[in-house]
Order: sequence, then structure tokens, then C-alpha cells
Amino acid sequence: MPTPQADKAARFRKLHEGPGAFVIPNPWDGGSARLLAGLGFQALATSSGAAAGVLGRRDGRITRDEALAQVRIIVAAVDLPVSADLEKCFGDAPAIVAETVRLAGESGLVGCSVEDATGNKDKPLFDFHAAVERVAAAVKSARSMSFPFTLTARTENFLRGNPDLDDTIRRLQAFEKAGADVLMAPGLPDLAAVRAVCSAVKKPVNFMAGIKGKSFTVAELEAAGVRRISLATSLYRAAMSGLYDAAREVKEGGTFGYLEHGLASADLYRFMQE
Repeated sequence: MPTPQADKAARFRKLHEGPGAFVIPNPWDGGSARLLAGLGFQALATSSGAAAGVLGRRDGRITRDEALAQVRIIVAAVDLPVSADLEKCFGDAPAIVAETVRLAGESGLVGCSVEDATGNKDKPLFDFHAAVERVAAAVKSARSMSFPFTLTARTENFLRGNPDLDDTIRRLQAFEKAGADVLMAPGLPDLAAVRAVCSAVKKPVNFMAGIKGKSFTVAELEAAGVRRISLATSLYRAAMSGLYDAAREVKEGGTFGYLEHGLASADLYRFMQE
């Protein structure tokens, strides 16, 4: 019998209480979700980049309806808490942010994120007050649900050309004050910056692994104060790298050596529903 959404939500909240950090991997479809669940991960999260890639598009180029359709597939495939990367919640206005969070809860999610990136290359970040207002709207919508929906607020400074640690901390502290449950600043350059962020806030911090040279071990991140570690598009990129290498071998060499290294059908199918 499927676990009720409220029970999943409570379980998800509990994971953030420690004592250590937990890894939340990012599937992109029902099959990848089943495999990750079968390996023993305790919760899953979508990746906006992977969600776009599944549709043959770049990150940020899918609609809210398309994102939530993928969410429903993943939620239906596993009996785990699922959160979602919903970028800027598909709109600039706080009212749209609030509506997106409401729809996220209705889709079966137990959490989602809202970020301060605008999607506009000429002005990549919302100004401080607008960013905080949008988080406050998301929090209000999350609190209206009948279960503990976990709202993650993230600042994109280090990914959007503004590697300002002081401003990053200022924004995260304001998001925390606005009621966000989890805080996130992807792209932090080193463990010293991670420690500075974690020590500046009281709410759990999510670290995004997946950037070359800026990804650290679980033990290092735990010691720095991180409570949740997401993998962004890295697993999707790893899968696509395998596809790329195998297909190029066939096309350029006419050989099938990749068959010797991949999972056998029986090994893969044991993760899938009958």
C-alpha cells in the first residue's frame, strides 16, 4: 500500500534533522527513480537540467506543466519522499510563485525549491527585496498545505556571475527569516565558503555536488555543517556520457565493447515494477 503523502513529508523533514548529512540524488524519469530507490536512497529530487534534457532542451526551457508532468511520473514510480527543483517557480510575480508551490504539493511532492535567478541574461538575479518577497510568497503557500511541505530557498549568486559570499549569506539569512525550511547556494567555491554559509544560518543547508573542482566528500560536507547533498544533473550527465561513448564506439569503430561493461537486462530489470 502506497505511503500517504503526509507520512512521506514527515519522513523528509526528519532526514534534515541529522545527525549527519543525507544524499538526495536526482532522477529524471521513472526508471532512474526506481534504480535509485532500489539502491537504498531515502529521498529523491528532480533536476531542472535533467528534466529539460529528457525533452531535448536546455535547462530553463520547459514549462511548468511539463515539469509537473515529469514530477508525477517520478512520484508514481517510487514510495519515497520526492522534492523538485522548480527553478524560479515559472514566474516573476510572487503570486505565480505561490501558485507553483501549491501545484507542486498537489502533484505529490513533499518539497520544492525557489531561486533568485531571473532567467534574464541582462539581469540574472532578482534584487534583494524582490527575492525575499518571492520566498515569502512560497512559504505562505507551503504553510497552507495539510502536511509539512519543505520549502528550499536558493540564491544563485555563484552561478550567475556574482560570486559575492557576503551577499550570498545576506540573502540566505533573509530567506531563513522569511520562513524557508532549507537554504541553498549552489556553486560555493571551497569548504571554507561552505562552512561560512552553514555557520551563518540556523536552518539546514543543502550543498549541490556536481561541479568539477567544487564537489567534496560527504564526510567533508558533514564536517562543514551541511545537512543535505543533492547531485543536480550529474547522474543524468553520467548516464548520457555512457550513451555518448557507446554510440560513438558503434558509429566510429563498428564494435560493441560497451556491452561488456553495462548492466545486464536482468540486473537492471530487478529494480523495475512488474
